[in-house]
Amino acid sequence: MTTFKGIRGTTIEVLSSDPSNPEIGQIWYNSSSGTLKGYKQVNVWASGGNLNTARTYSGGAGISTAAIVWAGQTNPPGFPSFTQATELYNGTNWTSGSNYPIRVNGPFGLGTQTATLGAGGYIYGAPNTGITATFNGSAWTQSPNSLNTARQAAAGTGTQTAGIANAGSSPGGNGGFTELWNGTSWTNTTTSNTTSAGGRGLTGTQTAALAFAGGSPFVGNTESFNGSTWTNLNSMNTARSNLGYAGTQTSALGFGGYTPSTTSATELWNGTAWTSNPTGLATSRAQIASGNLGSQSSALAIGGRNSPAATPGATELWTGVGTKTITAS
Repeated sequence: MTTFKGIRGTTIEVLSSDPSNPEIGQIWYNSSSGTLKGYKQVNVWASGGNLNTARTYSGGAGISTAAIVWAGQTNPPGFPSFTQATELYNGTNWTSGSNYPIRVNGPFGLGTQTATLGAGGYIYGAPNTGITATFNGSAWTQSPNSLNTARQAAAGTGTQTAGIANAGSSPGGNGGFTELWNGTSWTNTTTSNTTSAGGRGLTGTQTAALAFAGGSPFVGNTESFNGSTWTNLNSMNTARSNLGYAGTQTSALGFGGYTPSTTSATELWNGTAWTSNPTGLATSRAQIASGNLGSQSSALAIGGRNSPAATPGATELWTGVGTKTITAS
């Protein structure tokens, strides 16, 4: 029979207290608590710089060291206050940038900090919009061409010259409407199999995308897109909407959202299935900045709502591999 000593060449230590600097893979028996413990690798979230303007339902894009966020709602429901404010992140702090062309809630974004695309959303007291704008690192320019289906809470990924938008709430109902951006205009393409409104995650590229989750009702449905066709895949472990997302079609990250209550749950996609991470966001939240914000090993959770009456400005950084002490039951 295989033993721990045979595998590691040592016996399990008996200690009266946990070691102050354990090694990854170390196992010990805590004689004071009567528990078997070990130290392993996990993926973790860390605190980042707070937004200057706390907001929810904003657009976002970029990577963990060079991100951008714009628009959104700064007050809780019942007292809507939509903003045009844009902020830029350098990995540590947020600084103000030029205003987005309109005050809007629920836009989506894609691209990088210096080549950004923003579109869609809800204008207070008016219908949903399909307005599209580009950002060059210093200023926004509104495009003469809008989304074909005006919507809010859609998801976007890709680049400023080759993007994709999926789902969202629109006057025509909550659908899986999908549009492709060629750098100049939007073109309708195949509707996704999941037509459950907005708040989806969308990662990857225009020809290799991954869409997941969504609301009304809350689902964990996952689909891949090859540029023309959607294919159903294994669902998330926690059905949700209005989550944060990052990564590619084969290596994605989904975090937070409504279940319908806010959640901190974080999951990783390996191209086949989702795995729940042992640790979630420090602040349970939904309506996180909408856009593909990083990779599976380094991503950002920006702003959002953690209760009906709170709009946090907190930024959290997904730092990849960390360590954690585990206790055997």
